[in-house]
Amino acid sequence: MLVFILRRMLLLLLTMLLVSVAVFLITEASPGNVARNVLGSFVTPEQEASFLNQLGLDDPAPVRYLHWLVGSDWRGSRLVGLPLKRLVTEKGFVEWWARLPDGNLVRWKLDGDNLIAQIRRPDGAVEEVPDNGRWRKRADGSSYFWGLDAHNRAVLWEKGTKRKAWVFVVGSGWKEVSGGAMDYLPLKKGFLRGDPGVSLRTGRPVAKSLFIRLRNSLVLAGIAFAVVMPLALALGIAAGLREGSALDRSLSVGGMVFSVIPEFAMGIFLILIFALWLGWLPGATVFGEKAPWQRPDMLVLPVLTLTLIELGYVLRITRASMVEVMRSPYIRTAFIKGLPYRRVIFKHAVRNALIAPITVIMLHVNWLLGGIVVVEVVFGYPGLGKYLLDSALYKDINALEAGAMIMVVAAVGTQLVADILYTFLNPRIRYR
Repeated sequence: MLVFILRRMLLLLLTMLLVSVAVFLITEASPGNVARNVLGSFVTPEQEASFLNQLGLDDPAPVRYLHWLVGSDWRGSRLVGLPLKRLVTEKGFVEWWARLPDGNLVRWKLDGDNLIAQIRRPDGAVEEVPDNGRWRKRADGSSYFWGLDAHNRAVLWEKGTKRKAWVFVVGSGWKEVSGGAMDYLPLKKGFLRGDPGVSLRTGRPVAKSLFIRLRNSLVLAGIAFAVVMPLALALGIAAGLREGSALDRSLSVGGMVFSVIPEFAMGIFLILIFALWLGWLPGATVFGEKAPWQRPDMLVLPVLTLTLIELGYVLRITRASMVEVMRSPYIRTAFIKGLPYRRVIFKHAVRNALIAPITVIMLHVNWLLGGIVVVEVVFGYPGLGKYLLDSALYKDINALEAGAMIMVVAAVGTQLVADILYTFLNPRIRYR
C-alpha cells in the first residue's frame, strides 16, 4: 500500500506540471488583453507596452512560466547585485528589500535625477539618504542602476538617456518622460515556494485570495456533501431493496428529473419559488468574502440546488449497484442458509454495493469544488469557481494557474482516498 501511495504522489506531481503547462498555453492562446482590461479600450500602444513591462508580461512565454513556477527573486538578486529578502508586515502586506553588507535592508526611489535609498533599520524605522554613488556610466554618457522600488519590483532606472517611457501619475494620468524607470521585473518566490504571485485583476496576493475563496467553496460543498451523500445512499439502497415497487419507481423517476435539470435552471427556479414568490430566503445577491459566516441563510438555496442535482445521480447509481448485488449468487446462498435478513443486507449486500457509489462520490467531490461555478455565479457566491471564472475572463494567469493546481490536488487526492476505501469495502482488493 505504501508503494502504491508513493506512486500516486509522483503521479500527482507529474499531473500538476502537465496541467500547469497546459493552462499557461491555453491562456496564452486565448483572446483578450490584460492591459486593455485594466486601462480601458482607448489606451495607446505605447501606454500598453509600458503597462505590460511593469507587470513583466512582455517577457517571452517560457520566461514568464519559469518565473511563476520557481520565482523571479533569483534573477532580481543578480540584477541588483545584492541578496533579496521578502518580508510580511504586521498588516499582512508583502515587501521586498535588498540586504546591504551591514545587514540593513534597502530599496530605492528616484527623485528627479537623484537616487534616494530607503534604508530599513532593525527596529523597523526607515531612513532616506541620497545614494547617487550607485549610478553606473555607459559609453554614451548616460547612467543606469538596477534597484528595488516600493512596489516589489526590480527596476532599471536611467538618466541622461533619450529613451522614452510612459509612467502613471496619480491625478494626472499617463505621462511620457525621458529617463527614469525603463524596465521592470516583478518579484515573487514562485509556486513551488508557496508564492504564485499577485492577481492581475485585483492586485492582491493570489495565495491569500485563493485561501479565502477555497474556504468559502469548501463550506458550500461540504454542507452539500454532508446532506446529499448519506441521503442519496440511503434512498438508493431502499429503492434497490424494493426493485419494481412504487417507492423504487418514484425515486428513480424523481432522481432522473432532478439530475437532468441544468444547474442554472435549478438555481433560478429555486430563487423564483423561495425568494420571490414565498419570500422565505434571500435569492441571488452580491456576497462579500465573509458572507458564509455573516449570513448563513444565504447558503440555503445554493446548498439546495447542489443537493437536488447530486441527489438524483448518486441515488440511481446506488440503486443500480444494490439491485445487481441482490441478484448475486452469494446473496441467494446466504438467504438459503437461513441467515437473518438484516445481517445479509448490512454485512454482505450493502458493503459490496457501495463500491460503485464510492467511485461516483469521489468524482463528484471534484465537481463540488470546481464544477459549482454555475451555482456560484447564479447566486453571486464568492467561491473558488467564481474566482477562477472571473480570472479566466480577465486572463489573470497567476490566479488561473494556482487555482488549477488546487483542482488537480483535489482530483488526484479524492481518487487516492477512493482507492484506499476500496480495500476496506472489499478485502480482495490489494494494491502493490
